[in-house]
Amino acid sequence: MTKSFIVTLKDHVPDVDVASIKDSVSKMGGEITHEFSLIKGFTVKLPESMHIDSIKSKHSDAIANIEEDKEVSIKK
Repeated sequence: MTKSFIVTLKDHVPDVDVASIKDSVSKMGGEITHEFSLIKGFTVKLPESMHIDSIKSKHSDAIANIEEDKEVSIKK
């Protein structure tokens, strides 16, 4: 089973660092499922056994935010 996360990067992050983060995701057995064009960021799928915190701590200077990608609804 996998979990999906939205990874948002800081605006100043150079492309070489973006590539390094993507490489870390791949090495953890994860997969980039979508890249955003308006902001620096992407969605990733990771095996549930892997913790997104390891990517967050390794690349903390480049990552603005990581949150679980899940359906959002409005209840009336």
